[in-house]
This record gives sequence, structure tokens and C-alpha cells, in this order.
Amino acid sequence: MTIHAKELRSLISAEGAVRLTIDDVPLAAPGPDEVIVRVDAAPINPSDLATLLGPSDPQSFRKGEGADRATYAQVPPQSLGRIALRAGKSLGSGNEGAGVVIAAGANAQHLLGKVVASMSGNMFASHRLLPANEVLEFPEGVSPEQAAAAFINPLTALGMVSTMRLEGHAALVHTAAASNLGQMLVRLCQADGVELVNIVRSAEQAAVLRKLGARYVLNSGDESFVEQLVAAIAATGATLAFDAVGGGKLGSQILGAMEAALVAKTPPVGPYGSPVHKQLYIYGRLDLSPTVLAPTVGMAWGTGGWLLYQHLQRVGPSGVAALQKRVTGEITGIFASQYARAISLDEAIDPAVIPGYQRRATGEKYLLRPNQ
Repeated sequence: MTIHAKELRSLISAEGAVRLTIDDVPLAAPGPDEVIVRVDAAPINPSDLATLLGPSDPQSFRKGEGADRATYAQVPPQSLGRIALRAGKSLGSGNEGAGVVIAAGANAQHLLGKVVASMSGNMFASHRLLPANEVLEFPEGVSPEQAAAAFINPLTALGMVSTMRLEGHAALVHTAAASNLGQMLVRLCQADGVELVNIVRSAEQAAVLRKLGARYVLNSGDESFVEQLVAAIAATGATLAFDAVGGGKLGSQILGAMEAALVAKTPPVGPYGSPVHKQLYIYGRLDLSPTVLAPTVGMAWGTGGWLLYQHLQRVGPSGVAALQKRVTGEITGIFASQYARAISLDEAIDPAVIPGYQRRATGEKYLLRPNQ
């Protein structure tokens, strides 16, 4: 049996010329421990855009002429250094997705007809040939759309709470908190009895979280934001923050608020501020400007990057299996995702559609339906 899959590919030249295509890729029959998955749904995550679009100029996308069905764009000269390692290579995209197993090898027959999800990459394709041990089976009644985002956001939310416990913190602060991930984290912390301080960027986003029952929701645009932040941190005892913004002064404001809350509770005996360690993890870069830290953060603090893949290595195979088991059991509850729009493979390379998902705007998550 040979299946001809349609696969979304991205090629960027050393000169920064971007070419997006939908290629025909033949798939061989599955081996004994392999399956072929018809991919019915795949979320477009911010982490997918680096592979798919790179640092393309949003204004430069255009369709090919005549029979040329490719889409073209250009990387600005100042961003060429960011594509040096991938220049000239055709790359697939899509970290995760879900669908139905339509063919299975001798040792994977139990998966035939099942809804499964995978984080094996290249999921922006109509079909994928995958090792059976790299797919996650879902219970009867769960649809591919519900299972599509079963890895990155759910495991990130669980990883944040896991990191909090492993490092001895009592509560969390989270920025860009009205995203799909942020809403999952609200529901997870409610279920697990964890105090959570949510930081958003608009009144509309704040309303979304309050509707979910979030207790501490702060708008970073409010004049009294810093005062509200100190009060919320003092009430929760949060000394750990996960920041999706990355650039600018927000991280400094969070660490400074933690320091102010700690000093107010227990005045320090020396000149170096509170001895309690405060940790800021940057896991996203919605703001690409430098991260600025003011001296008001005290001396007992740390900043660093946080990646899901590194955390999964930290907890090991048994820890990952436990996290995945919880996700499959609660994919329609705590770990449910919402989408603003569903698009086809052809629409994914349409210059009129690309700006919508390239913005990475909160509440505007796109779902790719490769077989639509």
C-alpha cells in the first residue's frame, strides 16, 4: 500500500527568500511496529511559526504566478542571522496533531481505527507514518479536534506546576495568561489547589479569566498594576513566575513585587534585601526587546529559560507517562483547547490568511485541518 500524503514544507534560502509549498510525499506501508495516521487536526502553536515562517516580513507574502502554487516571502536583512542554520533546507512543520489510524503493522493492530495524537513533528500533513510508540491513544468519544493539542500546552501547564513543586515554591505567577495555555493553567491550579496570579494585557482578557473563576487577574496596562501585583503576590506567597513576554520590564516588575512582598512580611536584617530566592522563567518571547531588570529585585533571585522538552527530560520516562495519562483522561475538561478559526493546508499558505496566525494574538489560535 502506498499513500500519497500532502505535506506543508518551508524553504528559506541563505539570502532570506521564503518558499512555502504543499508537497506530495509517498508513504510506504507501515512496518510491524508502525502506523499510518490520517491527520485530521493540528494546532498552529507559536513554536511552529519559527519553522514554518521564520522571521519573515509579514508584509512580504505573495502567491506564485500562473501555475506556480507556492507562496513567497522575504526575511528582512537584519534577521538573516536567525535563519543561518536552516538556510537551503526544506522543513516540515507542526509539532503536534491528532487523527485516526488508518493502517497498522502486525504489532500495532490494536490501534487501527483509534483516535491518536502525536508530538513527532511534521504534523502539518494529510498523513503521517509513525512508530506506534510515538502516538497517544485516546478514549472512545474523544475527537481528533479535541485531541489535537494534547502535548505542548497541557504538558507545559503540568510542567509549570511540577517545576513549582520540585523547586519548593508555593504559588505561581503567569503572564500572557488569557491564552489557551493560560486558561488550562487556571483550571489545573483550581483542580490542584495551587494559588495562581494571572497577568494579562487587556480588560477583555481579564474578563475571560474571571469567567473561569480565576481569583487573581491583573491587567498590566492599569495605572495601579504594580501595587495590585505586590498585593496579589503577598496574598499568595508566589516566588516563581513563568513569563511568556520575555522582553521589556515586566519580568523586573514581577521580581520586584516578590521582593517588596517578602520585605514587608519579614524585614531583612542586612542591606541585601530578602534572603528568600525568587525565580523568573522566560518560556516565550512575545516581546523581542532586551529583558530589563531593575535593582529593586533584591539579591536573592534567578532568571533563566524554561523549555518543555528539558522539563520532560528532568522528570524522566515514568514522569512523562504519568503526565500523559492525566492529559488523556482530562482532554475535554482541564486541558480543552479553543480555536478562533479552522483552515485547510491551502489556506495555511494563503497570503490573506497567514497574517492571522502569524500575529500569535491571544484568543486567535488557529487549527489546521490537513484533510479539509
